[in-house]
Amino acid sequence: MQSLKIQGIRKTFHETEILKGIDIAIEPGEFLILVGPSGCGKSTLLSMIAGLDQPTSGHIHLGDRDITHLPSKDRDIAMVFQSYALYPNMNVAQNIAFALEMRKVPKAQREAKVQQVAELLQIQHLLDRRPAQLSGGQRQRVAMGRALAREPQLFLFDEPLSNLDAKLRVEMRAEIKLLHQRTRTTTVYVTHDQVEAMTLGDRIAVMKDGQVQQFGTPHEIYTAPATVFVAEFIGSPAINWVNAQRALGGLAANGQMLMLTEAQTERLPEGDCLLGLRPEALQFADRGLPARIHLIEPTGPETYVAADTALGRLTARVPGQVRERVGDLVHLQWAPESLHLFDARTQRRVA
Repeated sequence: MQSLKIQGIRKTFHETEILKGIDIAIEPGEFLILVGPSGCGKSTLLSMIAGLDQPTSGHIHLGDRDITHLPSKDRDIAMVFQSYALYPNMNVAQNIAFALEMRKVPKAQREAKVQQVAELLQIQHLLDRRPAQLSGGQRQRVAMGRALAREPQLFLFDEPLSNLDAKLRVEMRAEIKLLHQRTRTTTVYVTHDQVEAMTLGDRIAVMKDGQVQQFGTPHEIYTAPATVFVAEFIGSPAINWVNAQRALGGLAANGQMLMLTEAQTERLPEGDCLLGLRPEALQFADRGLPARIHLIEPTGPETYVAADTALGRLTARVPGQVRERVGDLVHLQWAPESLHLFDARTQRRVA
């Protein structure tokens, strides 16, 4: 297991700055997620870690080695691609063993390693098949097996589940998590899917426009988002937003005075505020903020309810089924400590 340190990485292409000073450090054996929308720079950063592209400035260290300008073949890194990248003229066993064969590993050792990896991924019965004879999930297991066989110091995953259907994505996500728990190989995983980010990562770097908006554990990023973008990007249904202004004794929104904690009151910015309320923080109550139900979306274990209020349209996530119907008047309550408070000008968290 090796640590990974990314220091001051910048990338400029035709005078356009794609990466704007990335600083990330993870411990040996950690699972790092790079998450963000298309075009945020996460795949570019992964390519630089892999040695497929060079930074304009900055350094990348794997353990004690500076690998910034090392050729890919000398980095001891294995990569799993979105497109699987299997050799169609080879069977599964040959695909898994290919990198070992290139390294001149003796045949007996190669065969033993293929069997070991196949058992770990439960694909022993597929070793004689060609990639064209496999399902998408099976191909992804073979791609992971080829990476595992090398016993690298670092695993890189580039949106490996994007081509799979919803059910298979859930299954493969669990497989990848179990695989990491068994091998404890330091891993960097790129995705635009917030569910993958939250369920897989030990730590997450949320990226936007070539910068890291926040770096922390899934719990930290969900419960204390550093910016409006992070709060919006992480969480489903999306966070509710309320525009508010500082008023005598607290905070007001559309004529409604809002209850705040003492810490929140002390840190109120001078200008306008944005209040974020996670849907699960809103609860039906006998009294509170009047709300007229606009839409009900049952999901089975819980129900999403969108309602119109004096603060705007808010979405609540409530457990189980609801008796209420569209058009009914209800009341919503929330605990003051569940509010996420942001400065409207800087878009950064203030409490």
